[in-house]
Amino acid sequence: MLKKMKAAAADAPSAAPKDASKSVLQSSRQIWLAGLGAFSRAQQGGKQVFDTLVKQGEELESKTKRTAIDTAAAAGTVAKAKATEMQAMAAGTWDKLEQVFEARVARALSKLGVHTQSDVQRLTERVDALSEAVNNLIKTTGAKPKRPPRSSGAGRARKTTAR
Repeated sequence: MLKKMKAAAADAPSAAPKDASKSVLQSSRQIWLAGLGAFSRAQQGGKQVFDTLVKQGEELESKTKRTAIDTAAAAGTVAKAKATEMQAMAAGTWDKLEQVFEARVARALSKLGVHTQSDVQRLTERVDALSEAVNNLIKTTGAKPKRPPRSSGAGRARKTTAR
């Protein structure tokens, strides 16, 4: 449009300023009409374009939701597996710590001369076996067992008082 105006101005250098203003008015009117035509076309196709965009948005939203749900489920599964793994590691660590503690306590008690439960159990079994042997011996010989004499405190330490 601008080229047409320049060409017309070059051909008619002596044309009146009136023709130039008329040409500018005509060009601006054509621009205005082109804008109205574009607006009209947008109005006619606008509803269809809008509906298409809404449909595409719904599809995208659906895909996004599915992807988010799948991702969340996968992350939850991984998190549960990791939590189980950490729990197992912690339990193993506590078990090892407990074993180390028990071994050290047993070693310390052994150094102090404290008997273990298995030692006491073996002694109990031995005393039971000896008691049974003594009872069998008494039955076979027919003798009555002698009771040990009561001690009158002779073996005890006497209290001394400062006078």
